[in-house]
Amino acid sequence: MRRFTRTLVAAVLAATVAAGTAGWASGTGRPPVTGAPAGTGAWLAAGLPDPAGMTPRQVAAFFAGLTPERQRELVRAHPGVVGNLDGAPLALRYAANARTAGARYAGQQVLAYDPRGRGRAVLVYGDLARAAHVAVVVPGSDTDAGHLDGLVRKATALREAAGGRTAVVAWAGYTTPEGVGLDAATGELAEAGAARLNGFLAGLAAVNPAEPALFCHSYGSVVCGLAAPAVRATDLVAVASPGMRAENVAALRTGARVWAAKDPTDWIDRVPNISFAGLGHGTDPTDPVFGARIVPAGDAEGHDGYFAPGTSSLRAFAAIARGDVR
Repeated sequence: MRRFTRTLVAAVLAATVAAGTAGWASGTGRPPVTGAPAGTGAWLAAGLPDPAGMTPRQVAAFFAGLTPERQRELVRAHPGVVGNLDGAPLALRYAANARTAGARYAGQQVLAYDPRGRGRAVLVYGDLARAAHVAVVVPGSDTDAGHLDGLVRKATALREAAGGRTAVVAWAGYTTPEGVGLDAATGELAEAGAARLNGFLAGLAAVNPAEPALFCHSYGSVVCGLAAPAVRATDLVAVASPGMRAENVAALRTGARVWAAKDPTDWIDRVPNISFAGLGHGTDPTDPVFGARIVPAGDAEGHDGYFAPGTSSLRAFAAIARGDVR
């Protein structure tokens, strides 16, 4: 059994590397950053309620009971907590994260920023409070607070294609795998990411009642697959997916419409869709047996080209984000 498991790992990693990935890492083994926001100790010492024991709606009610002056005091004194509390008013979170991130994302709406580990960040494009439609882009490997270019390109392209009534969230809110290795072939980081995604989406519901559409790229689709049973969303789109840790759409246990996209030049198509002893992520979501609706992607290029302007995949994503599909 051990020999077979080692062989399976080697096959998965070799196939991925041979397919032309962006880089190689043998598996970092770094644990995901979880738990309360940075600065929680000082927040609790000031007699403030424990963030770990509050739901996003309770957070929203807490801030609603404060005067504007007291809200601003908390932003100044505890920006690391206020900026990462799901359910807190958007304006306060933006102001708090501008303090903690400094010039790193100058001029942008930063909904979350955590410098611990490799760092996590969440950026917003559009008016999230008033948007009629909300889309959340969940990225895959090698995305962190210092490496957001690819995610930002996807989010801004979707925002432009979908139009002004749609707000798009670039959600680098979990610890992603680095390169190609055991972290990318297993579900540990995805499980932690799924819990964080569900908390974030509950926070979104506290500030905007519109159910979001999720666009989950590469390993991000593993995160979305594990989060699916608890997600309240209109649509769940698996883009360039290695699998969602489910045999089929029914196994996701979601009320959302499930979509899948994969272009013929994507190296992910040459990664085995296996699932054994915790390795691999299961059925290809574009396989007919999975049962997802297929997004046309024949003119996308490579693993990262699905959101390129002018592609049929981006046009379809925009229609999904706007709610123009049934």
